Amino acid sequence: MKKQKAVCIISGGMDSALSAKIAQKEGYEIIALHFNYGQRTQSKELACFRHIAKNVEAICSYEIDLDFFKQIGASALTDKNIDVPTGGLEAGVPVTYVPFRNGIFLSIAAAVAEKHGACALFIGVVEEDSSGYPDCTQAYIEQMQKAINLGTKKETNLQIQTPLIELSKAQIVQKALELGVPLEHTWSCYQSEEKACGVCDSCRLRLRGFKKAKAKDPISYQ
Repeated sequence: MKKQKAVCIISGGMDSALSAKIAQKEGYEIIALHFNYGQRTQSKELACFRHIAKNVEAICSYEIDLDFFKQIGASALTDKNIDVPTGGLEAGVPVTYVPFRNGIFLSIAAAVAEKHGACALFIGVVEEDSSGYPDCTQAYIEQMQKAINLGTKKETNLQIQTPLIELSKAQIVQKALELGVPLEHTWSCYQSEEKACGVCDSCRLRLRGFKKAKAKDPISYQ
């Protein structure tokens, strides 16, 4: 029986790496998709993506450049004139939110999926333990799935899979360890490519997850 295909959006981070590994474990052939969008840690994330794609035995990989995000700015991840917050999580949508990023990523992923005849899109969004991004909620994903299927060929019927959406970061760490995700080749830091800063929102969430999971993070911190 021919395997079904899934497009996995893989940032190079821990969440998307686990999401792709789950897709592999569920028996999908993996089409790995990564975006270079002018983020501060673009080179490091790309290197991690290549390791993860190899680990999940991707049948093909896409590395897509989206230069316009830097032109739009409005995010500390793409505009170096805006400081990355290091004081801990704050109420509301943080300045590290990239305007409609996941919507754009999912739209491109849908085009790739339609080309390959894939039936699923996997994205590692997390709602409960996220940084308050509006494009990481289940309600948003459900509406994107409807829009994608309305805007593609009649025979295209894509399911957006969000296997981590209800998990805490500690549960994500535990699951990643159980499934053999190469966590040493994942990156979460928003601002450093050599050693993780340990103080940005993403580093704090990651470190807290490892602490609660009673596990040691294999990457280096400043």
